[in-house]
Amino acid sequence: MSATTETNYSSAADAMPIGTPRHHIVIFAGLLVLLLIAPFMLYPVFIMKILCFALFASALNLLLGFGGLLSFGHAAFFGSASYVTAHAAKVWGLTPEVAILLGTVAAAFLGLVIGALAIRRQGIYFAMVTLAFAQMIFFFALQAPFTGGEDGIQAVPRGNLFGFIPLANDMTLYFVVLAIVFGGLLAIYRIIHSPFGQVLKAIRDNEPRSISLGYKVNRYKLAVFVMSATLAGLAGSTKALVFQLASLTDVYWTMSGEVVLMTLLGGMGTIFGPFVGAAVIVTMQNYFASFGAWVTILQGTIFVISVLLFREGIIGVISRWIKKPL
Repeated sequence: MSATTETNYSSAADAMPIGTPRHHIVIFAGLLVLLLIAPFMLYPVFIMKILCFALFASALNLLLGFGGLLSFGHAAFFGSASYVTAHAAKVWGLTPEVAILLGTVAAAFLGLVIGALAIRRQGIYFAMVTLAFAQMIFFFALQAPFTGGEDGIQAVPRGNLFGFIPLANDMTLYFVVLAIVFGGLLAIYRIIHSPFGQVLKAIRDNEPRSISLGYKVNRYKLAVFVMSATLAGLAGSTKALVFQLASLTDVYWTMSGEVVLMTLLGGMGTIFGPFVGAAVIVTMQNYFASFGAWVTILQGTIFVISVLLFREGIIGVISRWIKKPL
């Protein structure tokens, strides 16, 4: 084994944390307990919306916060998975778990195709390429006969999970959504704290040095892009069953902008930041809906204030105060 290879392996090993930090275990446990009792205190569908967008924002954060790749086209994966799941459940009559799986796989395949082309560029050019592909998906969804055009796919049946667990009841569906989203968050946590995640951070911080160490940078970028697209698709598929709807809003460019806002507001490059950011934005949209178009202005104002006062995001600032990574 060469000295360079030994250095690569030892660097990755040294960067790996020994076990899971105790405060992370406490936060995950506290978050799970809070979410288990939340539907008995708040409207379950509202919390499910927060959960879906929390997973969506966490998926983008995996790419942006830990991979250093800004995508303006993640709505393509979120929305395409939503359409596939809705079509599979309503037209093909598939069970919800199969419909969600198909939507997630479709997003993963789309992520592979788009990612293979997008990673050839860097910086703002990468972002613009992803936006261009997302707009292509939007116009496809607008024109394709099976998507319902401007009406979308409505009245999507929730069906029976595994053929015998009815999801028509909001409370039953809530715990299924909770299991999916929490599983996704744990998967992201594992990815970040794996040797792959450590190399990903090294590429984000200093790509030329990573190349000089012998890492196949483009392979890592493509891998994290596909992972992020897959998780975004899982969020979109779940959302389609929650609201029984797949619409053009899911694939429009503003959806990509919203999820970037959630990530930055909560704290880019943190574990729990996207969850907080999604909760804040979705809550604003829900309770400020009576203000109409002013909601967008309020969101923009809060974002500007957050950038000026909390440049690391909400969780980033808290993490700095307590001097522990969150």
